[in-house]
Amino acid sequence: MFVIRERFFSLGDDFDVLDEHGAKVLHVDGKVFTVRDKLVIEDLNGDEVASVHRQLIALRQTYEIRIGGEKAAELRKKLFTPFRDKFTIDVPGPHDLEMKGDLTDHEYVIEQDGQEVAAVSKRWLTMRDTYAVRVSPGTDPLLIIASVLAMDLALDRANQIGDPND
Repeated sequence: MFVIRERFFSLGDDFDVLDEHGAKVLHVDGKVFTVRDKLVIEDLNGDEVASVHRQLIALRQTYEIRIGGEKAAELRKKLFTPFRDKFTIDVPGPHDLEMKGDLTDHEYVIEQDGQEVAAVSKRWLTMRDTYAVRVSPGTDPLLIIASVLAMDLALDRANQIGDPND
């Protein structure tokens, strides 16, 4: 289980990813007001382990996820899904993931080949929004965390500026 505390004042703030015991496991450097909406995920030594950035030339909202400097996935919001959020997490090979959630409950599941591999719950526990992320054994937690961050960027962008790609 991981906890991602969302930004408190603005999209450009830094924040941490905690484990189930409250220990910091990753740091996220928010560079959201850049042209490409970029997040850099760092380990405890401050070394970049992953990044998320918005692709500028895409028919719909698309975020590239890089892990260890290599492209690991693209997250794309599905175009028409009334009352639900749906995203495809396109990974190399045939086993893409799908993230589905309820707009009102803010509960999401991530599935691969029809099997749940992660669950995401957005809660308002304090003055900050918080995501609780449970990752199944055998699933790359860094890919899931980066996908949740990309989904959050996509939803924030659509809510704040009425992105035509939403």
